[in-house]
Amino acid sequence: QVQLVESGGGLVQPGGSLRLSCAASGFTFSMYDMNWYRQAPGKAREFVASISGAGGIRRYAESVKGRFIISRDNSKSTVYLQLNGLKPEDTAVYYCAAIHLGFWGQGTQVTVSS
Repeated sequence: QVQLVESGGGLVQPGGSLRLSCAASGFTFSMYDMNWYRQAPGKAREFVASISGAGGIRRYAESVKGRFIISRDNSKSTVYLQLNGLKPEDTAVYYCAAIHLGFWGQGTQVTVSS
């Protein structure tokens, strides 16, 4: 069955960095766009970034453009999100998703606080 397992979240100070990973299984990973979303307490889930199957097309929310980088390694069926220049407002649970398949991971918590 399809599985998406995120890792790499944690507590980081403002201005710090984290790298999130999402290991996928159960489908032909390279054929599908992959996405990262996030949900802060009391807020709706929002789009963060997406990457095409071959990795050539990347899109970002305006709020993270220039700070976050999405990438993928199809040989490892893994998608990454590099978070740089973190701000307190980036605090959220981060989810990876294969939107076209309708599958989501369980999420990983990112907390930005001094």
